[in-house]
Amino acid sequence: MRRTWRWILGVLVAIVLLAVLVLWLLLRGSLAELDGERPLPGLATKVTVERDALGVVTITAGNKADALRALGRVHAQERYFEMDLMRRSAAGELSALFGAKAIEADKRMRVHRLRARTEAHLQDALGSDPAAVRAYVDGVNQGLGSLAVRPWAYLLLRQAPRPWQASDSVLAGLAMYADLQDPSNQSELALERIRAVVPPALYALLAHDGSEWDAPLAGAARGNAPLPDASQLDLRTLKAATGAAAEDADAVGSNNFAVAGALTADGRAIVADDMHLGLRAPSLWFRVRLRYPDPQAAGGQVDVSGFSLPGVPAVIVGSNGHVAWGFTNSYIDTADFRTEPADAAVTVHEERIVVAGAADVRFPVRETAWGPILHTHADGSGDALRWVAQLPGAVRMDFADMARAADLDQALQIADHAGIPAQNLVIGDRSGRIAWRLIGARPDRGPGCTPLGFNDNHRNPGCAPWPIRSDAAPSLVDPASHRLWTANSRVVDETTLGTVGNGGYDLGARGRQIRDLLATQEQFDEHDLLAIQLDDRAVFLQRWWVLLHEVVGHSDDPALKRLGTVSSHWDGRAAIDSVSYRVVREFRTQVLDTLTDALLAPARTPLGEDFLAPRLAQLEGVAWPMLQQRPANLLPPAYTSWDALLADAARRTEAELSAQGPLAHRSWGERNTAAICHPVARALPAFASRWLCMPADPLPGDRDMPRVQTPAFGASQRMVVSPGHEADGIVHMPGGQSGHPLSPYWGAGHEDWVHGRPTPFLPGKAQHTLTLLPAR
Repeated sequence: MRRTWRWILGVLVAIVLLAVLVLWLLLRGSLAELDGERPLPGLATKVTVERDALGVVTITAGNKADALRALGRVHAQERYFEMDLMRRSAAGELSALFGAKAIEADKRMRVHRLRARTEAHLQDALGSDPAAVRAYVDGVNQGLGSLAVRPWAYLLLRQAPRPWQASDSVLAGLAMYADLQDPSNQSELALERIRAVVPPALYALLAHDGSEWDAPLAGAARGNAPLPDASQLDLRTLKAATGAAAEDADAVGSNNFAVAGALTADGRAIVADDMHLGLRAPSLWFRVRLRYPDPQAAGGQVDVSGFSLPGVPAVIVGSNGHVAWGFTNSYIDTADFRTEPADAAVTVHEERIVVAGAADVRFPVRETAWGPILHTHADGSGDALRWVAQLPGAVRMDFADMARAADLDQALQIADHAGIPAQNLVIGDRSGRIAWRLIGARPDRGPGCTPLGFNDNHRNPGCAPWPIRSDAAPSLVDPASHRLWTANSRVVDETTLGTVGNGGYDLGARGRQIRDLLATQEQFDEHDLLAIQLDDRAVFLQRWWVLLHEVVGHSDDPALKRLGTVSSHWDGRAAIDSVSYRVVREFRTQVLDTLTDALLAPARTPLGEDFLAPRLAQLEGVAWPMLQQRPANLLPPAYTSWDALLADAARRTEAELSAQGPLAHRSWGERNTAAICHPVARALPAFASRWLCMPADPLPGDRDMPRVQTPAFGASQRMVVSPGHEADGIVHMPGGQSGHPLSPYWGAGHEDWVHGRPTPFLPGKAQHTLTLLPAR
């Protein structure tokens, strides 16, 4: 009997080991090919694909089409699943992979019918060199087909990848629209509904669009909101219903800044760029260097390095030896609602959402000449949304021509034809010149049509369905200060703002901190600009620390005394070991939540289910004057005094943090711990998902300072580079190059991003070389 059990146990162990071996072989079967020679149909000449120690790819080809064909092959082998997620998220097709739980997300995007619109205007979207785009697409499918096993995530989901199409590259670009702009335009709709039911003075506070922290490139700071007196607004007399605070979402965007040659030792212009997005493993971006002859490029040769977006045949930000460029999200107003009457002419499109493991879902989309109707009212009227991403030209592949730009003027001409989400382009050239330009698709509203966010015959009667444009955009070339900076806050002056509109500008604290740091020096190099990117000083919260200690300083309340003790030393930084930073940040959050609830409460009862929470990005410009002036008419009705409100916020801060353990141990790093994972990690049990995540490192930095880092949001890349001096450039990228957890490039370079250690901008010495040959 003992021998029998041993035999059975041995068989079971062998079966388990065999299963593990099979699984391991299956997983390895989808690793990218790194070495050797492979045929690649469609090539005109040989192409080499080199990878350095971090997996950064250098592609050397005989022409542009060959280089992009090879890039497509590399993108597919390293990132096909992530590319697939981008096209599906834009098109509203995630349910076909993930099943019924993705249906609502698909509906939110399918209402825009981006795949149908893309295919209807595909030739325009492919730009002036459609053959190069199609070479990239062919390379993607050839790379996918060359894998021994389909990418590992499809095995997990029991799905097969669908071939790539030219329209999918356009959809990958449209996915960035969805990330950088709000496809539901909720804040504008929320404010419009609130406007209809609250006193004008209250609406003016909620809609105030600036603060003393503004740091525009042109014009003055908007300043804090003027406070109404009791005859204009008295919160104590308004009927109000409390509820959840307004949305406090991260402002998707970035920092970029530049110094001109007048501020460097050898006349070089230097550009710094860090794009703030949701963080994941692998990184959103893919580092690449492309080299090939091109008669239209300066010197007849393209040599461009930087960050590509898998799915799109271009280097998105980088340097080509002649110009360097980077982006931040512009937050101009790119969408308008219009109220359509019940008898408006409507076309109904029957959309079919394919659902894995379940029946297809029929989804009717009602559309007017203005755009799809997102909300229908009891009287039959509806709110139709016109959004630039819906219109022909929103994505146009001609921005790839930046790789051949010879100087700043030529780069700005290329920007005129850029079909990308509206961005702040900061650019420098080899001669030391710098420029800012609003780049990308924006509404061409025309005379009499203002960017109010909601158009109807009463408030904005001059508006017809507008087209989009990307030329003749606002710009600032060769600034007298020799410095440029943008950080998602307002950049333009009042006159220009009246044309481009406010799509949700971020608080200006980051931009002001960058501007002020640039003003402290008269000479810079790359490391000086990196130091600004990594600046985690809590300049913005300094006055909140003073306020907190005014509250706790003379109190006999034991909770407030404990809070005062642990925050008595102000670190002045969002450092991982700082307790005082975490305490002050939480105190401010508690105060703002209280004020937000009080300001929104009068709209909740009359609106009922129609109430939407707006994103109040500029609330600091309202809250701080309230706390300084402490007017009785604006005191939230639940409190007898402003002192009582602040003391209550401090007590809630103490209770919130003490519930997690001793107050003295509640460091910022404990709260701000990296949670950077592969998209499918959330579907796995914890013991398995940890293999698909980067280490849970405590992170310095926060939202309202240059070093933007929260657990799963922050700098998706950093770059500091001078055109012509790329060898001195610096980059960081979280999450690594490869989407395969068994790849040597899964997480490669991530530690440098965590700790802010400089990584060379240019690829290092080749460790692997793959040679692609024309097929016989």
